[in-house]
Amino acid sequence: MGESLDSRGQQASVVRDRLAATYPDATISLRYSDRLELLIAVILSAQCTDERVNSVTADLFATYDGAADYAAADEEVLAEQLNSITYYNNKARYIRESSRRIVTDHGGEVPDTMSELTDLPGVGRKTANVVLQHGNDVVEGIVVDTHVERLSRRLGLTEADTPERIETDLMDVLPRDRWREFTHLLISHGRATCTARSPDCPECVLEDVCPSSKLDNEVDRASGEPWK
Repeated sequence: MGESLDSRGQQASVVRDRLAATYPDATISLRYSDRLELLIAVILSAQCTDERVNSVTADLFATYDGAADYAAADEEVLAEQLNSITYYNNKARYIRESSRRIVTDHGGEVPDTMSELTDLPGVGRKTANVVLQHGNDVVEGIVVDTHVERLSRRLGLTEADTPERIETDLMDVLPRDRWREFTHLLISHGRATCTARSPDCPECVLEDVCPSSKLDNEVDRASGEPWK
């Protein structure tokens, strides 16, 4: 990267402190009552809003009770129950196949290691990080969703273009005890102010330290495209 690790670390510290003051209650917005429900909710949340996921899982979680229930579900019926979710057919298959693996390989309990979680169908590192952090209170990495990817690039914390490399860059500049919190701070700010298409730079608490501010630049440095 063009900037030194020290300068990115200082930037990360400023970003974290200001966003923590702005969003003191930032946390996960998915609703769940156990680790299996958390896993399913995170699988469903890919390319879909948490609000939509919560509206669907309210009925879903009342219908199915445990991994064995999901494993035995008719895939077409399950898909129909998820039809307002993006990629619902694929996600129905992931939920059913992951539940089968949980039953056959893990005694019906959601596994609690990164390697075992990412071995489940439809579960990547992002999903596994969420489950570990909020289901087991184990922090092995930083959850990189679309908000974290967008904001970390705009704020000059990374130039990487894949979630895995972005996660590594963020882990290098943030203390471990801030990893979980930082995701929720960026998500909150991404929803409220630094949106994908229309960031509200004049009202942003980070405008003066943001290298991608629309007030000073005609090009979005995160994408290389002109601001719209």
